Amino acid sequence: MRYARALAPLAALVFLFLLPGCEQGPLHGPPSGRLMIIGGSASRANYEMFVELAGGPEAKIVVVPTAGGRTQYDGEAIRQRWVERYGTRNVHVLHTTDRAVADSDSFARVLYDADAVYFLGGRQWRLVDAYAGTRTEQAFHELLERGGLVAGSSAGASIQASFLARGAEEGNRLMIAPEPEHRAGFGFLRGAAVDQHIDRRDRWDDLRVIVMEYPELLGIGISEATAIIVEGDLFEVVGRGRVAVHDYHRSFSYADSTYYLLLEPGDRYDMRRRQVVEP
Repeated sequence: MRYARALAPLAALVFLFLLPGCEQGPLHGPPSGRLMIIGGSASRANYEMFVELAGGPEAKIVVVPTAGGRTQYDGEAIRQRWVERYGTRNVHVLHTTDRAVADSDSFARVLYDADAVYFLGGRQWRLVDAYAGTRTEQAFHELLERGGLVAGSSAGASIQASFLARGAEEGNRLMIAPEPEHRAGFGFLRGAAVDQHIDRRDRWDDLRVIVMEYPELLGIGISEATAIIVEGDLFEVVGRGRVAVHDYHRSFSYADSTYYLLLEPGDRYDMRRRQVVEP
């Protein structure tokens, strides 16, 4: 195995989250805490909402730029941009490409009392290579468990799902990575795959490749400057654009070439019941 954690067959993981008897907690979203999943090109309004949901200007926020692909980042420059643009006062930058470092308590410690984490864009497989199965990934989950907020845009959106869309090292046009270790995200959103930039890059239909291969998965495609706010099994669409929900079993019929359910800003969707929540 390339990584310390063993990756069980994806289909088995999906069935685990969708078993009929699993009524104790959410099937898809986190039991506690919230997710903010942004479809790329995050707007000022997206960032301002993130800061508000994190707890306001005094909240402790950890920014993870690793998906961008640089060996090193100017953490102070990133921190200062957040301070100047969004009025945050307690921002920390977390980055490494060394899995041994990511697996250390000293590196992950900044997350232990954080209110929120934000994953910047780039290529999502880089986040897997750096953090999957390490003490740092565990700390991301622990942040949610104590009621915190996990957010991200573009690659930082896709990494939040249990199935990693566009995880192939060779390019982002492949929906399913040939390398098994790049088919699993961090799983904050379980039994799902998340795609981004679906409007500007005309990716509306692309998730059908994944849901046809794994029909149990819920596919969620998100437009630019648009987010879903996930609490438990419910999410609400916020921002400028629309969200495409690919549900192989309920939302559409492949027979008539209708591949997704479109949601508008303000719409709410129940992922457990696979249906729109009426106002």
